[in-house]
Amino acid sequence: MIASSAPSLPEGAASRALVLGTSTLFEASGLPCSVDPAIRPVWAGAAIAAPVYPLACAPGNNLAIHIAMERAPRGTVLVVTTGNYLAGYWGEVLTVAAEAAGIVGLVIDGGVRDITALAARRFPVFARGISMRGTIKASVPSVGAPIFFGGVPVAAGDFLVADEDGVLLLPRSAIEHTLAIGEVRAAKEKVMMDRLAKGETSLELLGLAAWRDKA
Repeated sequence: MIASSAPSLPEGAASRALVLGTSTLFEASGLPCSVDPAIRPVWAGAAIAAPVYPLACAPGNNLAIHIAMERAPRGTVLVVTTGNYLAGYWGEVLTVAAEAAGIVGLVIDGGVRDITALAARRFPVFARGISMRGTIKASVPSVGAPIFFGGVPVAAGDFLVADEDGVLLLPRSAIEHTLAIGEVRAAKEKVMMDRLAKGETSLELLGLAAWRDKA
């Protein structure tokens, strides 16, 4: 089966999002879009900004991932819920398969393994933990249907951004607005950091100087 292409994003959305980072985008969004902070990159420096392809695995069972390899559009990131069950749902073999299928990353609320190989291949993976324990292949709760992931609802084509600060999920309707507000926020912070470097204080710049004598 030949997978389709990923849903289109606003012009330059992925590169703009990676420059801004998840913390700035979260503040800019005004939305409850931050995923459970226990889901972390499995190698230092991993980052993703891409449309989502969601799926659900039964605990300790990764058959849905294998099916998603044939269905997920090229250029998407797999977002996988497992009921927070820690096992090695993903490793080097699936990473090689994902690269061939054009999948650009994995975010999973379960575990992964073969971490040295994932880091060497620079394939972005964010997971709840690491586990050498393998999985069975016996059932498929859902592939491509909307899910709740780390406390956030997500559907195919939504926008995921993940870096070392965490993971966030934006609905498609909020992408451009969030990026624009985030860029304004980043520009203001740059001015503030320049002034801090010249000796002004955060109390002064944030209008908090009146608190000096109250603390």
